[in-house]
Parts: sequence; C-alpha cells; structure tokens
Amino acid sequence: MSSGKAVPVSPLAPETIPDLPALDGVGIATAQAGIRYAGRTDVLYLSLAEGTQAAGVFTRSKCPSAPVDWCRAALESPGARALVVNSGNANAFTGALGRDAVVLTAAIAARAAGCRPEDVFIASTGVIGEPLDANKFEGVLADCAGRTEAGSAAWAAAAQAIMTTDTFPKLATRRAEIDGVSVTINGIAKGAGMIAPDMATMLAFAFTDAALPQAVLQALLSAGTARSFNCVTVDGDTSTSDTLMLFATAKAGNPAVADAADPRLSGFKAALDDLLIELAQLVAKDGEGARKFVTVEVGGAADDASAHRIAMSIANSPLVKTAIAGEDANWGRVVMAVGKAGEPADRDRLSIWFGDIRVAHQGARDPAYSEEAASAVMREPDVTVRVDIGLGDGTARVWTCDLTSGYIAINGDYRS
Repeated sequence: MSSGKAVPVSPLAPETIPDLPALDGVGIATAQAGIRYAGRTDVLYLSLAEGTQAAGVFTRSKCPSAPVDWCRAALESPGARALVVNSGNANAFTGALGRDAVVLTAAIAARAAGCRPEDVFIASTGVIGEPLDANKFEGVLADCAGRTEAGSAAWAAAAQAIMTTDTFPKLATRRAEIDGVSVTINGIAKGAGMIAPDMATMLAFAFTDAALPQAVLQALLSAGTARSFNCVTVDGDTSTSDTLMLFATAKAGNPAVADAADPRLSGFKAALDDLLIELAQLVAKDGEGARKFVTVEVGGAADDASAHRIAMSIANSPLVKTAIAGEDANWGRVVMAVGKAGEPADRDRLSIWFGDIRVAHQGARDPAYSEEAASAVMREPDVTVRVDIGLGDGTARVWTCDLTSGYIAINGDYRS
C-alpha cells in the first residue's frame, strides 16, 4: 500500500471480522491528518479512564523509533490516560526531529485528554527515515477527544486506522473471570511485512476492564508475548517500531490480585494468551503476498529454546517458504534449515512430516513416501511442517507464511 493503491485482501483473511464489545473506560476516535496517505484515516486516539494501568513489550532493535523510546520511559510513571497511534510514518531514524515530534505529540494529546504528557502513550508505523510533522495533530486530537465512541464500529475503525500494507483489520476479543467477576479483553493489531520476533514487526494493543496492578499486568503480557508474537515471522526482519501494549482500566470491579501466579488469574491468563495468539496468527495470515499460512512444529530437540531456534530457522528460510508457495513438497529444504540452525541435531534421527504425511525418517526419504499424498498437503491453504529432532524433549511451535512474488512487488516500491 505504499502508493495508496488498493491491494487484494489476503486469501487467508478471516471470513468475518469480529464485533468487539464496548469496554468500560476506553473511548475511541479516528481521524485523517494527512500523515502520508490521502483520503484515509491515519490517526487513532484512545481515551483511557483515570486509574488505568499500562504494560508494554517493545522491539529489541538497536535502532528503535522515537515513540518506542517514549513509551519505555512513560511506563516508569504510573498511569495511562491516552494512546495516540499514527500510520504512514514510523518516526524512526529521524534523530532530534523525531524526539521533538514525540514530545509535541504528547503535549497536544495531553491537552486534549486533560492529563500529563507522561500519561500519553504513542506509537507510529510506516516509512522509516522520514520526519513526522507532529503539528498535523494540532486540533485533530482535541477533536477526537470530544467525540470518542466505544462500540463495535469504533473498534473496527481503530483497527483500520493503524493499517499500512495490511489487507484486512485484525481484531479479537475474549471473556474471562477473576475471582468470580466477569472481565473483557479486546485487542487490535497491525502488521504484514518486516515481521520477526523480538518482537514481531507490528503494533498491537490489548485492553481490559480488569483491575490489575502494573507489575502483574507486565508479567502477564511478557509471558503471553513469548507464546504468541515472539513465535510469528513473515520475513525475518525485526522492525524499529514493534510495540505491544496492554491497558487495564479497573472498571470491572474485581478484587485486585497482587501476584501474577495467583490461581485466581488462571482464566484471565488463558484468555489473554489466546487473544494474543489469535492476533499473532492474523499477522502471519496477512503476510505481504501470502497465499499459505504455515505452522512449524518442532519436537525432540535438546530443549525448548533449541526447538524454537530450529523452528525459526525453518520458518525464516526463503527456500522453504518459496517451496511452500510453489506447493512443492521439498523436504530437503527443511533438512537444510534444521542443519543450519546451529542447534544439536542428528541427521540419522531426523523425521519430517508435511501435514500427517511423514516424508523423511532416520536420515532418508520415508520408505512409504507418496509424492501424490505430500503434494495434496501442500495444495492446502494451511500447511503444517513438523520435525522431530530425535534428541530430547524440547518443543516449539511458530507461525509464518509462504514467500511469493507479491512480497517483492509490495516492498520493491514501498517508498514510491
């Protein structure tokens, strides 16, 4: 979507977009500020009730964006009253101009929300290296603050406003109980390219009406990230701008739980993990040019960390991904990816499956290998590649997509 041209919706997109319920303590508004694209929303403003707590996980890139630096610092101050997200410009690698733009954005948003600038969280996505004119937020954010909404249409508009090369909005919702009190979790995400763990290249925001202390919120989010967004890759490239935040408004009225390991949080934790996994999978399903959703499962590794590194080696291999795009059951490329991962492996103990079809076993092609059966698996829109290393009990599961000419077409003229 570099030039604002319409692109086909991913064939892996869900048939329906879920309706997210209103969430007490969260108000939503979107606007057109002309950040980069003409004629489309590119600003998201969310008001957060007084007393809202925030947690965040951010890119491990050594070249983070100015908004990432701002959010990390803002988390050191308790409370969150507003979130501002813009698409079209990442405000990354923009030096002092980028830092000044974030400070000005926070000041404008703080006036609109009636709060301190450090109670404002900011995220930006889009082109790297282009200065962001934060003056474009003047008046826009005040207008947004005066017309926030909370229903399903507002959530859908929020997910739409933060898209760049995404072909469909990404939303999810869950219900849970904490000590007998019903709570809601809503989430939105964007991401399609420059996707790799630590974290995935994307912006994602989850909101709950639960009452949870900041330390508990952070512990739950960090643990959930390890099982979701750090298990998704599209192209192996980690962004400067990755941001995942969780906000808790405390409006549900549940008794606050002081320990993330408290059994009373088990249902909430499971619901949050499930929501984060769904959003992460939606990112992979919207991978730029994607036609196949790919699950890579590794077992029998030396330990879980080793299994994860092997799984990511497979999922990030251009040769594996292009074979899947071509519906070619080329298990030799999987062998290659296992071998190059730098993890303990034994060629003569290795087994590989495409779907339920074992294609390789004990260092050679499976004696019962059927090209027809394996090819049938590869023609499906969802493809599972399973590997047993044969050495230990380590397991991992990651998600990716195939690599097609569409990826090149999108990224070959992203700035033009």
